[in-house]
Amino acid sequence: MVAEDVVALTLADPGGASLPAWTPGAHLDVRLPSGALRQYSLCGDAADRARYRIAVRLIRDGGGGSREIHERVREGDVLTVRGPRNAFPLVREPSYLFVAGGIGITALLPMVQQATRWGARWRLNYLGRSRDSLPFLDELCRYGGNVSVRTDDVHGPVDPVEIVTQAGQGTAVYFCGPPPLLEPTRRALREHSPTARLYSERFSAPPVRNGKPFTIRLARSKRAVQVAADESALAALRRELPGIAYSCQQGFCGTCRVTVLSGEVEHRDNILRPSQRQHTMLPCLSRGHTTLELDL
Repeated sequence: MVAEDVVALTLADPGGASLPAWTPGAHLDVRLPSGALRQYSLCGDAADRARYRIAVRLIRDGGGGSREIHERVREGDVLTVRGPRNAFPLVREPSYLFVAGGIGITALLPMVQQATRWGARWRLNYLGRSRDSLPFLDELCRYGGNVSVRTDDVHGPVDPVEIVTQAGQGTAVYFCGPPPLLEPTRRALREHSPTARLYSERFSAPPVRNGKPFTIRLARSKRAVQVAADESALAALRRELPGIAYSCQQGFCGTCRVTVLSGEVEHRDNILRPSQRQHTMLPCLSRGHTTLELDL
């Protein structure tokens, strides 16, 4: 354990071969023993081609992936992984403000290392319930005053305005943490540091924006699923099909892709090619302009 309810896994090629290169912000798709696919940020040293490192916090009421990592995966096990892939790349800038909420440090730790190599100015605000809940504090000690640790049990709830006012003119702000912290941070940046640029990675599905209700018909079971204006098609499908494949819920892994038999899709993802959009969709993000019939 590297923190309360957080385990770190070091992965290496069984044959000792060098691993594919990666850049800060990258993640791995990890196939768990159950067959489920989950994404985990790489949190080791990007210069180390001999091993990858990921860290997983146990989510007791989550989808089961973290529990499987904690309870079933052991040293010496062989896991199948895909990647690395990067949907949250670090853009080279003269100054950065990093904001990590809890396990969000996994995506930002390699960025801190890279910003240091570049000689950029940077500051990290590391937020969480308590110091015991925050992984990799020991590794961050060497950065001294560049790192500010703020925990709820000592300081109370964080004020996003206090954080974003640290962002100077044109600062790149990189955020990785829970949605309840992201939205106030986004608003505070707009109001108090409008020249700063925000880059963010979420822990969970983004909220549905400008959604309208629609119906999905399941071709195999002949059932109809109603999708509310404020929920994703995937969330609605999971009520009827709890075993439907999904992973990131953010439109970049492609795990939830389904075949569309009829209907007009409102595609909201950025990974499907035009040819794929003619007959498939990602229900984690995309919606229906009309009733959709899916091959489910």
